[in-house]
This record gives sequence, C-alpha cells and structure tokens, in this order.
Amino acid sequence: MSLNKKVRELLHLEEVDYKVLSHEEAFSAQEVAAESDVPGWKLAKVLVLRRGNGTYQMIVLPAPAHLALARYRDESGDPHADLANEIELGCLFPDCEVGAMPPFGNLYGMSVAIDSCLLHGGDFFFQAGNHHQIVRMRYEDYDRIVRPSVHSLCDVHHAALVGA
Repeated sequence: MSLNKKVRELLHLEEVDYKVLSHEEAFSAQEVAAESDVPGWKLAKVLVLRRGNGTYQMIVLPAPAHLALARYRDESGDPHADLANEIELGCLFPDCEVGAMPPFGNLYGMSVAIDSCLLHGGDFFFQAGNHHQIVRMRYEDYDRIVRPSVHSLCDVHHAALVGA
C-alpha cells in the first residue's frame, strides 16, 4: 500500500508540495519516528474519539504524547467520549492500515482537533495510511487544508516534547 489515495488527490488538488518517505515497518508512533529519523514531536499521531452522541472526532498529537482524556471530557462537556476501537477504525478508514490513519478527518467526515504542541511551523510529518511510509509537508499547508481546532490535549508539556 502506498500513500493513501484520498490524501494524495487532496494534496495534488491543493497544490501542496510534499514528499513520501519510506521506513522499516513500524506500528507505534514512537517506532515510526525512530525508523524515519524524525523527531517525535514533529510526527503527528492520530487518535479517534467516539463521542457520547455517536459521532467521531479525530485527535492529532505529537508522537510521544498521550491524550489527556479526562481533561478532554471535562473541557468538551462530553463525559462519555472514549477512544474508538480497532474494529471502528477499520470501518472508519477502510482505505488505511489500522493505526496508520493520516490526520485528515475532513476526508472521512469528522472534525479534527490538534494539540497546540504541533503548531511549531515548518515540516509536519504523518503516516501515509500504512505502516511503512510517512509524508512530510509544511504545517501551514496542513492547517490551510484541514482547519483543525487547536486545543491543549496532551498530558506532556511542549518543552518536555522538544527536550528543552
């Protein structure tokens, strides 16, 4: 499997300069970052929340971060929000390998929330829909195309992510 077709078509339509980079097969975001020789705080990992009303929301975090789910529930007023399971992910993203979804919820009918830790500008990396490729593009292009809402979603402070 190569770069997800929906993402490729969107990037071409939007005239985005991007590059697909191959790496050894890896499954966790941290493994992907290590195999790709990309700093973990620049690699987006995608989680999907099932909200209490039955809809889904894509959450985009830096690879080393963990979702502060209790904070999300409090701030969103949705005490029933929970992570989607692998069966749900397979149904929501039939054109992707499970766990390798690209951060384009707009292509799958869901809103996108991104952690403010990723708003560093410059290069932005994410999985290409499979476990052996990532995509590099400018964050500004991603923001222009997806228009994610920005939140403090992770349980790690930005300085800890970048090693400051």
